[in-house]
Amino acid sequence: MEIYYYILFFIFGLCFGSFYNVLALRLPKGESIIKPKSHCPKCLHTLKCYELIPIISFIIQKGKCKNCHTKLSFFYPFTELVTGLLFVISYYSFGFSYDLIIALILVSVFVLVIVSDLSYLLIPDSFILIPSILILIITILESGITIGLRQVVFGLFAFLLMYFVMLLGNKLFKKESLGGADIKLMFLVGLTLDPMLSILVIFLASIIALPVSLFLLVKNKEHVIPYGPFLMLGLLIVFFMKMDIQEIFNAMLTWF
Repeated sequence: MEIYYYILFFIFGLCFGSFYNVLALRLPKGESIIKPKSHCPKCLHTLKCYELIPIISFIIQKGKCKNCHTKLSFFYPFTELVTGLLFVISYYSFGFSYDLIIALILVSVFVLVIVSDLSYLLIPDSFILIPSILILIITILESGITIGLRQVVFGLFAFLLMYFVMLLGNKLFKKESLGGADIKLMFLVGLTLDPMLSILVIFLASIIALPVSLFLLVKNKEHVIPYGPFLMLGLLIVFFMKMDIQEIFNAMLTWF
């Protein structure tokens, strides 16, 4: 029975990943997600249903538009695959629980932020606000309104912490070091975790981003490195491992 759920979550993840591509590529440009229908970016050929099957259509068409034979971006199936795998990992980690719902929301934000931030260096507020509201509702349903309000305070703490980091970075580098969306994302981080783990998310995101940033800067010193994807990756890592990490923190505090 378990394998059935894994397959189901993987399929759901593929479908949502395909949908997230549409959201992240259209909403930042102010376009409708309904009209026009999915089409080839080169010849504007409207895609048929059988051309929209996640991953499979890309493989069958050999990564090309059926109409004009223009090569399609590998990023589309990659996003679908990553979403599918992360949906499976979410179910494996949390089973059917409130944490599973939160994990799926965070995975969704992660994918949306990757596509949007890498494509346009922009993260729409709706990609942060709606998930924050959903996570707050789930927290209240699971733990009560007191815990929900506590997490809002933690979210504000994380937001202000990141704002301080931005001010410090701006002063050190004499230019804008973080985007406004990165600071808003920290509210989502704080809403999900406690302050110590929120700080760990910033640390992890910076460690992961460092080699990538150095590589890109060597190639092009003017290249702008989006921080949002790294921040969300750090959040996912900490959220999936939070129980083990919390035990380590508790052991350290006991030892001191």
